[in-house]
Amino acid sequence: MSAEYGIHTIDTGFHRPRFDAAYLMVEAGRAAFIDCGTNHSVPRMLAALSAQGLAADDVDWLVLTHVHLDHAGGAGALMRELPRAKLLVHPRGAPHMIDPSRLIAGATAVYGEAEMARSYGTILPIAVERVVEAPDGHEFALAGRPLRCIDTPGHARHHLCLWDARSRSWFTGDTFGLSYREFDTERGAIAIPTSSPVQFEPEPLKASIRRLLDTSPQAMYPTHYGRVEGVERLAAGLFGLVDEMVDAVRVAAGEGGDVHARLVEALRALYLRHLRAHGVVLPTEDILEVLGVDIELNAQGLLVWWARTAPA
Repeated sequence: MSAEYGIHTIDTGFHRPRFDAAYLMVEAGRAAFIDCGTNHSVPRMLAALSAQGLAADDVDWLVLTHVHLDHAGGAGALMRELPRAKLLVHPRGAPHMIDPSRLIAGATAVYGEAEMARSYGTILPIAVERVVEAPDGHEFALAGRPLRCIDTPGHARHHLCLWDARSRSWFTGDTFGLSYREFDTERGAIAIPTSSPVQFEPEPLKASIRRLLDTSPQAMYPTHYGRVEGVERLAAGLFGLVDEMVDAVRVAAGEGGDVHARLVEALRALYLRHLRAHGVVLPTEDILEVLGVDIELNAQGLLVWWARTAPA
């Protein structure tokens, strides 16, 4: 668990090591969690708190970047352990935290009942009086440390990013893509957009990334995985990849037949090309193992977007 500016990276243990991060921010003996993984992640979250000499009632906030289950599935279970904490969430996400039935149904449609039970467990509701909605520009503080949320659609319409003026950094959830440490080279990190179903929108995503850049951030803290610098270079790569992903689904859809399978192959080739250009020397099978879940979900999300927006 790394730390800078009182920010600690927690591996939630979801799927594999260094896949899914949550963050613990500590200021003057008070704490906030940013994202929380699944129900199975709760012991890791509490252990991270204890490692800093803090107790459950020292936590003031659990901030969710959005309500996809790898970020928020454990929120109800974690909040039951944090007696003084409030949940901060996008206004579109708040109803799903108070009554998670639609969230569960949507995720089950994507993953299936068996995978839902294995990976996420029972999603618990959160009492309405503990939920704070964070519209665009919402400001709050952790022990006097100023924090600000902005609305960042593109990956999901219930997505926010959190600005920490102290570290000059954004907690970006999935807005600033996926940046796995396995793909770091002497050139630094590389980021790949995530278009998982069902609310991917390429132009709003690019607009959201531009808003993040407006603050000249020192670093980003994406959920997948951990702190990254060189944000202007990473953003340029994300813009290019979003456009190439859109081109890929347009071509795959235009050829008929098994569009999904063809799009998966196109995304594999696209990401491999970019990773090789970045200097990644891992065997192809290892790269595809790391990206396997993301490629499948990106293909699904691109096809949902294309079906919604393609000209008749």
